[in-house]
Order: sequence, then structure tokens, then C-alpha cells
Amino acid sequence: MLRFKLIPCGMGITVVAIVGAMVLFTVGNAISDDKFKIEQFISPEICSDCHSKIAEQWENSMHNLAHKDPIYNKLSQFLRKGLIDENEIKEADSCVKCHTPVGYVTGFPRKVSDDLSKTAPIATLGIQCDYCHSVVDVKKMYNNGLVLEPGEGEDDPGIKRGPFSDSEPDFHEAQYSKLHTQSNICGTCHDVKHVVFDTPIETTFTEWKNSPYNDSNPENRVTCQGCHMYQRPGVPATGSTNRPENPGSATDYSDERPHIFTHYFVGANANVPPMFNDNTKALMAKARLKNAATISVDKNEPGQKKLKIRVTNSGAGHSIPTGVADLRQVWLEIVIRNKDQKPIFTSGLLNKDRILPENSIVFRIVFGDGNGKPVINIAKAKQVLTDNRIKAKQSVIQTIELPLPLKEGDVISVRLLYRSVSQKILNLIPNETFEPLSVIEMAKIQTKL
Repeated sequence: MLRFKLIPCGMGITVVAIVGAMVLFTVGNAISDDKFKIEQFISPEICSDCHSKIAEQWENSMHNLAHKDPIYNKLSQFLRKGLIDENEIKEADSCVKCHTPVGYVTGFPRKVSDDLSKTAPIATLGIQCDYCHSVVDVKKMYNNGLVLEPGEGEDDPGIKRGPFSDSEPDFHEAQYSKLHTQSNICGTCHDVKHVVFDTPIETTFTEWKNSPYNDSNPENRVTCQGCHMYQRPGVPATGSTNRPENPGSATDYSDERPHIFTHYFVGANANVPPMFNDNTKALMAKARLKNAATISVDKNEPGQKKLKIRVTNSGAGHSIPTGVADLRQVWLEIVIRNKDQKPIFTSGLLNKDRILPENSIVFRIVFGDGNGKPVINIAKAKQVLTDNRIKAKQSVIQTIELPLPLKEGDVISVRLLYRSVSQKILNLIPNETFEPLSVIEMAKIQTKL
């Protein structure tokens, strides 16, 4: 229930909206949330006592590992160091809003540069049960604009919200929440704006919102949950595959339902879960990538000096790549061999140091400093210079100029490849040596003249 109170202040009248345990102070358009107490949030371990199957899926997911992800930690710390511009520092410090949300709303950590070793144990568990199921509203569709109403800890856990209207749990109260079945609840963290410059840094939700998946007819609409919370081992659940329901029980003792939303949350990350001894989620990430896109090559004849390659986003509900699309690498590897199997043209081949040549065809965002100069550090991003990513349900055509005309017997091989972060970026981090990140084949085609 929402209660309002008027308080005189030096600037006129402040409206105070009280939502459960949270207080929102509004002056003009400014909103700031009062800190919760860490004791108000219930550990996922407690939740697993009744929801063991769901908790098992969530464990070592990218939601669970959002704070512990070694690549994120090293990269965010690296991007933060050396900054002197106050506006850039604010952005570089802001990642904890989504990566450690329980810590952020309870007062620590509030910045990437805080001593993260002092983070409360429950706050190290990333995006977790009690955080998401305490959500009551969305106040802005970016930079984690969720409105929370948690309980008071284990002794008074309060209301937990979800997709069912007939739940009767013993430990806590339950309430149906339409929001938990909509993309908006996902979009508040999966759209990210620069906290000062307003540059759109991550636009996954907006990409979905502007895609055919966001059909005006609810019967035809495929939400974020409609793919990502239908996936399980053996069921990639992309836009190009079947997305069968997942029958089961939400708790260890309740009746079976036609569909229980899965909580694997792997996205496309095949590298981080194995660092925590979870290879199942790596296989799921690869299955998702292998069912996200297709490639084709226009018919070629001997004598031609051009090669046209079509790449279609057939399965992702957002652009390929999405998320931090300046760091991700999706590219075309092209090899043409003559009838003697000797390569006569190559593009997009990693060198011995696993670095992609500069002239490769890469689908990505490039940010700029406001004066047209590319920047690697998103804290400095004042503009989007280029964005050639492949939108949902759309195709792009790449035309390749060949140095020599094609001949009869030539074999053309094209692969669409994915890597979470470019090796060149990782090499910038001093005193760190990461195991080479997986290069995953999303699609492949081979044709002979």
C-alpha cells in the first residue's frame, strides 16, 4: 500500500511516498531510495529448503555469479583505475547497482572502488531469490529501477511475489505479480545508461521492445521469460526452436503445474560457470548460441570477385551481440581454398595470440568520446559511433571484395563465431592472465564452386 506525506522544505514541498519498509523522497524529478537493512533479506539457502530444484538451477547461474564473476571483477576494476574525470568515475563505480543489488540497496558496496572483500555474505550472491521476489514496481527502465518491498528477515519474511495467484506457502505470504511475467522486470537491469552522459551503454530490453517478439497481441508476444525461463538442458528455447513448457512443482511438496519458470539464467556465457565447476550451464550457453543465427552465401560463379554473405538473427529476441556489445565479439571467419586445398583468401582468423585482425568483419557497438574518437572504456562513452549489430528477426549482408576471381573447384567456408570478451581487451589488464575464452561457433556454411 502506498502512503503519501507532505513535508515542508527549503525548496517548497517534498512528497514522501512510503512503500512498506522503503521510503522514496521526491523533489521535482529526483528520486533516491533510503537504504534497507541487510537483515531484511533472506538467504537463498533458506529459500532452497522449500524450492530446492529452482535453487539448484539458479546456483552458479550468471545471476548468482554476477558479483563473483572473475572477468567482470577484473575488468570493472581495470576500467575504474586511472580515471580522474568525476563524471567518468561515477559511471565506472556504478556497476554494483545490478551486480550486487542487495549490497547496493543496503548500503555496501555502493561503488566498484569500495573494498568488496567487506561485502556481506548474502550480498555476494548476486541477483537472488528475495531480491527479485520482493519487487513491487518499476520506477525507471534502466540502471536497476526496481522498487522493493522486502520483509523483515526470517522471523517476518513478508510477501513474496511471483507468477501464481493460488500459492499458499507456510514460511512467507505470497501474492500474484503480473510484473514478474513481463519483460519490464528484466529490462531495468538489462538497459544501462551512462549515469552522467545518458549514453545508452546496454540496450537489451530496448532491442526486445522494438523487435517483432514484442507483438501488440499478447497471445503472440514472446517476453524475456518466454525464452530465458523456458530453457533447460536439452531445450535451448530460442526464437528459432520450440519452447515447450516445463511442467513441475515450484516447491518440493506442492502440486505439479503445467509450467514452472526455469532459473538457469545462462545467457551466452560459456566461460564463467565452469570456473565454479558447472559445465552444464556452459553447454546450455553454447546450445543457445548455436540456435541464435544462420548464415548463407549467395550463389557464386567462376570469375566473380565478390562474395555476399547473409547473416540472419533467427533466434535471439534482441540484437546479436547484446549486453556490453562493445566488449563482446561476434565475427565472420571466411576461408576460401582452391581445388588443391590451399587457402587463397582468409578473413577473421585469430592469430597465435588469439587476437582478431583489425580488418575482420565484427558485429558490435563502438563508443566515442564526444568528438568522434573511439573509446574502449565505457566510462568515457559520450556517443555511439557505430552499431552494426544484427537486430532480432533481421538480416545483414556483407559484401567481400576478393583479390582474385573465384575459380571452379574453390571451396568457400564461412563461420559466425562468438567470444564473450575480446582477448585484446583482456590483455590490457595488468598482471592478469586469463585462460583463453571459448570461441563458440554459432553457424557455419560451406559451398563448392
